[in-house]
Amino acid sequence: MLDAHLTPMVKPLLRPVVSLLSRCGISADQVTVAGFIIGVCAVPAIIGGQFNIALLCIVINRICDGIDGEIARHTGSGSSAGGYLDICLDFLFYAAVPLGFGLANPAEWGVPALLLLCAFIGTGSSFLAFATAAEKYQIERPQFAHKSFYYMQGLTEGSETILFLIAVCIWPQAFTVLAYIFACACFITVFTRIAGGYKTLRRVGKGG
Repeated sequence: MLDAHLTPMVKPLLRPVVSLLSRCGISADQVTVAGFIIGVCAVPAIIGGQFNIALLCIVINRICDGIDGEIARHTGSGSSAGGYLDICLDFLFYAAVPLGFGLANPAEWGVPALLLLCAFIGTGSSFLAFATAAEKYQIERPQFAHKSFYYMQGLTEGSETILFLIAVCIWPQAFTVLAYIFACACFITVFTRIAGGYKTLRRVGKGG
């Protein structure tokens, strides 16, 4: 919901870092992998109750996620392989954080963590399944023309997920409530994407 508004605001802030990394010969894929490794370090930090460290890992991961695509565009090295690597590691990272909470306190956080993982599978699969079909029918989305995949919008997108992950690290005692609320929002996204995607594909399929 917020991505289309926040992305144009964040990009200019990343340009100095992008230029520096490009001059140092660091590739977009290297940033993607490094960001993922740092991001999943949030899991042992959460399990150990070090939520400040977990928050730092999450923030660095998300910064890297913004930088890698910009490096690819800045250097003209963008590729489907890089986009594929980026989206796969993104979804693995998103799943890792609730997993960390579930492992940290199974009795209290296990069920909401499982519900979150189910919701994340729904948002991820509805997103990627439509992206595949959108590629087949050459469906364009001008707001996200820079993305390697068709970017299907919804109530919970990348920005909302980042805010949720930051919130549960700042207020871990509220994880259960926040997880249930965010999971509900994710399921709304899933069902609206499925309905909207189905109608769109029926229309373009008949048109073809």
